This record gives sequence, structure tokens and C-alpha cells, in this order.
Amino acid sequence: MKKIYILLFGLTQTFAYSQTQDLASLASGQNIGMNALFDTKENLYGYVSMYSLGKTDKKTQKFEYVILDKNLNPVANKEFEAGLLVSNYFGYVDFKGQIILQPSDFNYLQAFSKDAALPVSMIINPRTNTVAPKVYYDYLENGTFVEINQPKSFKEERKENRAEKRDKGYNYVSSVAEIKEGGFIAVEYNDYGRYVNKNSLIKFDDNKKEIWRYSYNTNGDKKVFSDLTILDKDEKSIYGILRKVNDDDKTFSLLVIDMKTGKELSNKPITGLSPETIYNIDNLYSSGRRMSNDKSFDDRVLLLGRNYVSKKDRGFARFMLDKNSYNIDLKELNYKPDLSNQIPKLDADGGVENGYFLQTKDVYFLSDGSVGILSEKFKPEGNYSAPKTTDLVYINTDKDFKVKDVQVFEKEKTRWANNDYLFSQYLNNGKDVVFFYRDYQKDQVTKEKKWNLFINTVINGKFKQEMIPISEKDNFTVTPYVGKEGYILLRELNEKEKYNKIRLERLNY
Repeated sequence: MKKIYILLFGLTQTFAYSQTQDLASLASGQNIGMNALFDTKENLYGYVSMYSLGKTDKKTQKFEYVILDKNLNPVANKEFEAGLLVSNYFGYVDFKGQIILQPSDFNYLQAFSKDAALPVSMIINPRTNTVAPKVYYDYLENGTFVEINQPKSFKEERKENRAEKRDKGYNYVSSVAEIKEGGFIAVEYNDYGRYVNKNSLIKFDDNKKEIWRYSYNTNGDKKVFSDLTILDKDEKSIYGILRKVNDDDKTFSLLVIDMKTGKELSNKPITGLSPETIYNIDNLYSSGRRMSNDKSFDDRVLLLGRNYVSKKDRGFARFMLDKNSYNIDLKELNYKPDLSNQIPKLDADGGVENGYFLQTKDVYFLSDGSVGILSEKFKPEGNYSAPKTTDLVYINTDKDFKVKDVQVFEKEKTRWANNDYLFSQYLNNGKDVVFFYRDYQKDQVTKEKKWNLFINTVINGKFKQEMIPISEKDNFTVTPYVGKEGYILLRELNEKEKYNKIRLERLNY
């Protein structure tokens, strides 16, 4: 796989502003990763940089985190211990403003030891700079709330599940989550292996006292059952899609449950698209990776999924829920005929030419209701050939999900990698968007191939592109990260020289 090497020296002539931070000097351990932190409204909060300090004994190791604000100022750091199963952490911000460090890499050899258990997340309180293991809750079949500080080992969990299945014929499954609207929500069901039943959605107050219970799929079996997909929730309601299956017959309805009482506020049928499209509307995958394909506004929820016709992918479907009226607006945008005039040689299944097809890379929901869909031409690996990618294709729609225009960004062929597209960021309170990708291009003067970074803005529906020439020098590996609005963050790393710096650069758009 190709690595991107960027020469940062001299880029200050390209960018109007620069601020740096040396990650290597912020902690004594080995830097093992960094990621951007976003609040619940998708605004950049800052960054967390993780460090490994090595083993403390046969069962534990030590880590250190450093929290940076969005201007790269270090604002908090602390060491903590964890078991040997976890290798790294990924940070995110929860609805309380706490920073959660979620285990992201695991030592699979350690997982086979008899006492190995799933590693827990760590919770950082940024106001007090304290860190502690996350407390989990379990809801038992007898109606008891249990606090879990240490999960059971994998071996113990499997043994108990097998014993329960032999005794009852099913496994009781539950999951509990604290919610920003106050209190807790739990889901429960009986799992028989090939089917589930006795599903319930349960609301508890802050003292873990049950307030209401919504039950469904009471007598479900392999052929006749129902399931519920939660789309969104707010202080007023919980919004979901209830599917009812009777062998080959499938029906769908929008289920709205009152958050305070648990009573149904709406149970409207959902029709107009195929059952496969409606059932998978909350799932959008690309190269086996589940994508973020939804966005909630104060008055509506938007989702983008595949449009299946006769169980075949024929394009895209947009689902829009009005939170006030509970009306649903379903729209489809198919490869043919909707895009065939803008994309040459486009087939009904998304194929373009020479075995390539459009692979979705990202989705942008803008505040005016319009949607941007970014795809890349991708050719899967063959028996004697490498997987390949070429051009990026941006589909720009209006608020009614009609194609406004299509922009094709020509790009050199990349083999054995599918990572030229980097990331995106909303601008101007969600009205506009900027996205970044890289390309390994031949220099017109020297005829040598070099990396270029492309910065693409869609402002008021108009495209603008800026190209930054970047090149290899002295084995400095640089990874671009999302920066605060109007900026990009470049991380320059040379492990041999213990050089690990990040640079915040202003964009010129």
C-alpha cells in the first residue's frame, strides 16, 4: 500500500496561518494514535492523543491521554491502567460533555486466556481531569438493575449462556443505555437462536425506576414476527420503523412513542418503496464499512440508503421524517435514468466502465434539505488483478432529491488501496461542505509522480477546488486530519527521528 509523504517545509507559503504542536513532547510514553473529537452537534471539540507507557505487571499496562483543544493547546492529561487485552483507544464526546475512551484495538492472543474479559471504556471528566472505568448497567429478567464494574470473562459468559439455553430453551438478552433526555432506556428479548420474541422497550427514571414499557413481537417465531428499528429520539418522542413479517409478506409503519408515557403517538403505514429499501434505509455500507447515513435536525430526520428494485441495487433512496406532523417523504434517485446523462456509460446497477462501479464514500445532509453523495469509481480485486480506484463523482441534489448537477473529479488509478478520499466537514452552520482527497499525479515539468492534496468546497451549491502540491522527503509520513472550520490539520511523523508534530493550517477559500 502506498504511503503519503508530505513535505511541510515551505507550505507556509501556501497557507495563510500556521500553528504547531509537538506530540512527542507532550507525554513520556510512545504515541500510539490520535483522533479528532466532536460534540453531539458534530462540531469539532478538539483532539485526543494516546500514549503507551508499557506493562506495569503481568496483568496490567499503563496508558496516558493528552487532550488538545481545537487550537492545539493541551488542556488535560493523565495516566491510567488497563488490562493487557486492549492495545489502543478511540475517543469521542458523549451528551454529558465527558470524553469516552473506547477500546479500539485488541490483543487477540490475550483474548484466549481463560480469565480474559471484554475491556471497558474509560471516562474522562474534562472539568476535573479525572479518569475512571465506565460503569455499565445490566437489566435482568427478574426486573433488577445491576451495576457492572468488571465484565465477566469470555469463557464465563459462554458457559452461563449455554447453561441458560439448556434450562430455558432461550437466552434472555437486554441492553441498557443512559440517555440525554433523562433516565435510561433498555431493550429486552428472548433469543431462541433462529428467532426472537417477547421484545420490549423500557424507560426508567434517573433512579432506575420503570416508568413505562412498550412490548411487541410477543409471540414471534421463524415465519411470523416483528422488529423495531429506532431512527431518532428527542425530549418528546422516540421515532422508529416497525416491521411486521408474515412469511413473504412484509409491512412497515412509522412508530412514534411518547417519551414520557410510552404511548403510541403515531403508527402510520410506510409505503412507496420496496420492502428491501425500507428495511435497509438505516444501513449504508461501503467496502464492508457501515457509513454514517443520517442526520437529525430540530424538525426532521434525514436518511439515505440504497434503492432496491427486485432486490437489486438501482440507486439511492432518501427518507425524510417530519417530527411535527409525523409525515414521511420517500424519494428515489436511480442510476438510470436520473444519472445516465451526467455520468457516461452508467449502467442500471451503478457500473460505469471496464468493470468499475460507483462506490459510495460519503453523504452530506445540508441544512436546506439538499443532499450531496460522493462516490468513487472502484474495481474489485480479481483472481489475477489488484483492486483499483479512479475518479471521484459528486452528485448534488436539491431539497426534493432531484439531481442538480454532477461533478466528476478525475483522479489517477490507485491499486491495492481504497483510501484516497480522506474526510469532510460542514461549513457555515451546515449550509455548505468541504471534502478532501489526495491523488498521486505526474508532475508536468519533472514528469515524476507526486502526491497532491485536493480541497473541494460546495458553497451555495457551487464547486470550487484548490490543489496543494505535496511530495516525499526524508521519510516523513504525514496524515491529514479534520481541523476547525476553515482549517486542516497535518500530522508529520518520523519514528526513527522521534519527530511527531501536528500543524494547523488555514485554508484559502
